[in-house]
Amino acid sequence: MPHPRFTSDEIAERGQALYDGMIRDELAADDRGKFLVLDIETGEYEIDRNELAALKRARAHRPEGAFYVLRIGYPAAYRLGRQALAVSPC
Repeated sequence: MPHPRFTSDEIAERGQALYDGMIRDELAADDRGKFLVLDIETGEYEIDRNELAALKRARAHRPEGAFYVLRIGYPAAYRLGRQALAVSPC
């Protein structure tokens, strides 16, 4: 479902910029491989090995949020065969 205030591209651009500029360096080595769900408007995020668990917690705090999902330490969140797949913004 598209977000009412942001395009998917806007969510991806803002989310990646926030992650690169403010979050990446604060994460622990054992966070690698976990999913990060980031609210692009507030900068708040949830981390979990289970993407849906992190997303549910983020939505519980802010149901109308624009969320960017990424897998920490990987260029894409999923792999399909030999290709990595990017995650669509929520």
